[in-house]
Amino acid sequence: MYYVLLIRRAPLRVLLALAMMIASLLGLGARLNAEAGQSLPSSSPNFPSIIQTHSEQLAKVESDKEASNLFVSAIGPLLQLGDATRTLGGNPLPPKLANELLVADLTEAVHRLIGGLAAGCLASTIRQAIKDQQFSIVAELLLGSSPHRAWLNHQSTASWYDSLKRLADLAASPEWAKGEQEEAATALLLTALEKSSRLEVDALQAIYQEWDRIRNWKDRVRGLRGQARLCGTWQWIVHNHQQNHREQKLILVFQPAGNTQASPPGLAETIVLGENVYLRWEFEGRVQEDSLQFNKEGQRLEGTFVNSQGGWGSVSGKRTAGCAP
Repeated sequence: MYYVLLIRRAPLRVLLALAMMIASLLGLGARLNAEAGQSLPSSSPNFPSIIQTHSEQLAKVESDKEASNLFVSAIGPLLQLGDATRTLGGNPLPPKLANELLVADLTEAVHRLIGGLAAGCLASTIRQAIKDQQFSIVAELLLGSSPHRAWLNHQSTASWYDSLKRLADLAASPEWAKGEQEEAATALLLTALEKSSRLEVDALQAIYQEWDRIRNWKDRVRGLRGQARLCGTWQWIVHNHQQNHREQKLILVFQPAGNTQASPPGLAETIVLGENVYLRWEFEGRVQEDSLQFNKEGQRLEGTFVNSQGGWGSVSGKRTAGCAP
């Protein structure tokens, strides 16, 4: 990041301070850029470019509805989130189907994504205004009562919100109001640039997290559908070929999705995709992995297992009771 701050008729000591500030700022920019690079994988979209391209639209978002509309019309297709875009842009789904497809969660993630993009856009605009020493514009952007600013203020749980608040607190300080008349403006501008850069980095990290959540939305839906199929009471038979074909019979109860309080002891991971079921068991340093498939309309499971002791064999399950709430 390169910032050129123009101070007219500045005395020598201010110019020296300005030189020190620029040197410090170059180090800050390198550090924040490196931090952002570590947080955002190279395969992620170019979010700063997207913010710049759609800055005018992002700066005008005043409600969650407008955020959804911007996502459907421009941002979603640009980020290649076609499934989410079609789901939110189509006709309203029946309540049962909408609940199954996690539409409410998807919608909230979209609002947070657009909120992060808007916060990043605000940070970029503020940084330019600081560079131009436009103190009043910075104060208006941060302290004004526009509907757009009010919408951003409603996102107090966002990870970037604290950085925005700290920047607004600086703009509300008596020092900021006097900044244009005093030599202390140099240090004040440096602090403002640091805080605006921090806001931008925090916004980029939040944007990536929400983008990743949205692009994996269908996988979460599939996983929940699979867990719903697995939910219930099962009679389990494990046949170990290594230990003289010993069989072990037990009863397993799989809980509804999201309820892990009474999961089978030792069950560490459950993945259900379509007809395929993967179970990972961990107990006292031992590990066992089951690979199973549904048959008989989901009333039976058949498959194999391997464990860390070299054991292997077959696993079969029969549903004896349905899913309990």
